[in-house]
Amino acid sequence: MMFAMWAMVMMMKAFRVSGSYSPKGKKWYRFTKDVIADDEKGAIEKSYSLLGSKFGIKRGLIKINDVKEIEPKKSNDPVVKFYMRDKNE
Repeated sequence: MMFAMWAMVMMMKAFRVSGSYSPKGKKWYRFTKDVIADDEKGAIEKSYSLLGSKFGIKRGLIKINDVKEIEPKKSNDPVVKFYMRDKNE
């Protein structure tokens, strides 16, 4: 089981997603989030999921402006660094 999960992580890439969100639909705040995903579409879904669970924001109040693939070592997110540690070397 652990090997299968580890093999899945090895195929994934690091992405930097940036955009803005509005908790109450009035003022917009910018965000940048580093996530691990298979592709850009997966990175966008992961960002929606993280912002929705952390702040309770509906998808309609989140605007994604940019999605870029990054090198894992350029990420400041500890989760990205942990899961991509073998790719950092």
